[in-house]
Amino acid sequence: MPYVTVKMLEGRTDEQKKNLVEKVTDAVVETTGANKEKVVVFIEEMSKNDYGVAGKRLVD
Repeated sequence: MPYVTVKMLEGRTDEQKKNLVEKVTDAVVETTGANKEKVVVFIEEMSKNDYGVAGKRLVD
């Protein structure tokens, strides 16, 4: 049972997340041969307050 976690900044629409889950699932099925019903996709959204690059938070 493949598990895929996608971490991204918040702000995507429900439609974008729906499409992401569908395409990630299809990619896992195509590349691994797993049954579609067994593929689990988690979306973890992060606030810009909780994310930093090069020593600075994205909100700063």
